[in-house]
Amino acid sequence: MEIKDFHTYQEQSRKTWNDIRMDHSIVYPTLGLVNEAGEFAGKIKKIFRDKGGVISEGDRQALASELGDVLWYLTQICTELDVRLEDVAAGNIDKLFDRLARGKIHGDGDNR
Repeated sequence: MEIKDFHTYQEQSRKTWNDIRMDHSIVYPTLGLVNEAGEFAGKIKKIFRDKGGVISEGDRQALASELGDVLWYLTQICTELDVRLEDVAAGNIDKLFDRLARGKIHGDGDNR
């Protein structure tokens, strides 16, 4: 399936959602997001540990697959919050360009 925008991805990915109730419906996708981000980080760690940081085509494909899992969980969190993924992306770009324009792209803290 070809996905051309976040709206389509959010709609289509929701069809694969299986509501697993914990204390709140946001718990499961949040834990999944952290888990998948950890799997991605683990693959990066091993590339640097075992391959001197050289990313092969096979590594690239495996990393892209993990990023797809990260995206899926992030998208389900957005849906649970009734937030459009494209709005999250646009808001993030707006925030980053505002920081860039003010010379605050480096540093730490949410309100720079």
